[in-house]
Amino acid sequence: TNVDTGRNHNSVLAVSVRIKICGITSLVDATAAIEAGADALGFMLYEQSSRFITAQNAKAIIRELPDYVTKVGVFVDTDFDTVNHTAETVGLDTLQFHGSETPDFCSKFQQNTIKAFRVKGSESLCQMHHYNTNAWLLDSYVKGSLGGTGEKFNWNLALEAKRLGKPIILAGGLTSDNVRDAINQVDPFCLDVSSGVESAPGIKEASKMTKLITNATNAKGSSISKGLWS
Repeated sequence: TNVDTGRNHNSVLAVSVRIKICGITSLVDATAAIEAGADALGFMLYEQSSRFITAQNAKAIIRELPDYVTKVGVFVDTDFDTVNHTAETVGLDTLQFHGSETPDFCSKFQQNTIKAFRVKGSESLCQMHHYNTNAWLLDSYVKGSLGGTGEKFNWNLALEAKRLGKPIILAGGLTSDNVRDAINQVDPFCLDVSSGVESAPGIKEASKMTKLITNATNAKGSSISKGLWS
């Protein structure tokens, strides 16, 4: 899947940072995210998430989506067979692992893979180089929560992680007010946004998504000709 074609107002020669809207729970929100310019949509296939969506409902949404939009399934310590079966039946092209999955586990899948790390301090980065996934997602560490907290972490740690050479997906507390700073400071491959574009957990707000993506597009950005999903 080539997400470079997903944002019509970007030139091919200078693609802005990608935007992933995570925690999609309805076709209305998925459509609004795509119209706002999202490159990827995330579906929380984890029952304890406040943004949980069943595999059946995710499949119903995904079959209505254009090919150029990347469909990401988020899993937390789910067994291999369940992840594999879900990915195939739902129509996921990217798998995001948010639990204590091992490097070996993450390497077993045919789809693109993302390993998420909850960043508390520089020690949180120590395990990253063991994971040969397509990208690393850095989220804020909040005790008792696996994401979608609205809290940001020290972005200097994201710069440290970038030096290890993998595409970095920046998450945690991103809003239309700070995406320019995030891009200018970190210049990540992708921004992953959930609570920052919601009116309630799992309920996206079209105006917030449009404002955030517009601000991200107008930021300095990266000149990337191809990336993870090319």
